[in-house]
Amino acid sequence: MNELKIELIKIRRSHIFWILLIPAVMMWIPSALNADVNFRMNDVGISPEHNFFIQGFMGMAWFMIPAALIVCTVLLIQNERTNRGFIKMLSLPVSAARLCLAKFLVMALLMTVQMLFTILFYYAGALLASRLEDYDFVLGLPYVLHGAAMIYLAVIPMSAIFWMLAVLIRTPIFSAGICLASLVPSVLMLNTKLWAFYPMDYPFYMLMTEYGKQAAEVFSSEIKWMPMLPIGGAAAAGCLFIACVRFGKKDIW
Repeated sequence: MNELKIELIKIRRSHIFWILLIPAVMMWIPSALNADVNFRMNDVGISPEHNFFIQGFMGMAWFMIPAALIVCTVLLIQNERTNRGFIKMLSLPVSAARLCLAKFLVMALLMTVQMLFTILFYYAGALLASRLEDYDFVLGLPYVLHGAAMIYLAVIPMSAIFWMLAVLIRTPIFSAGICLASLVPSVLMLNTKLWAFYPMDYPFYMLMTEYGKQAAEVFSSEIKWMPMLPIGGAAAAGCLFIACVRFGKKDIW
């Protein structure tokens, strides 16, 4: 897909990968330096190594990854709003919908890079914590990859919502502000019966179910795919449809 190749060339010239790297460093290095707190969770029955993994990934899933996603979304749109980029792009013999989807796929690839950074620095943090506390905090790669993959899939509906808002709202500070504000009630919504209708809490939900497998009295260990899967899928499809229809409309008139 030529559109995707062009979009990948564009981001190579930006500093967007630093935006993906910094959150992982900020989350895992302090977690390693304060790894002793993981030995205080015996009352809920979770092992120190699992608590280290889940607590660190909770911070990434609740705020760090969504915040990086919001910044990347705004940057991808703003790259086209400078120097009349949208007019040049939409003058090509390619449909606006294909161009919009190409940019969304780039965002999905950026989130893949974000997850790889998260996994890499998890292991760096776990090795450092193991050395500092003389205890093995390192979990097996299949377990870590499974947890990261579940978070990644849970991020997709939220990504589509953020992308739609970035397309519809021309002022970047407003679109970024609304997206960031939507993260605040995500944990609160998770404790209501309407949690499945709020895709911003899906990544955190996945981590909480993992927590439930280690400490059943804290949270349910069973993922409730119904109604989360159809609602999340419908939200992602609907938001992408709106984004494709409105892509560039506010910038060429």
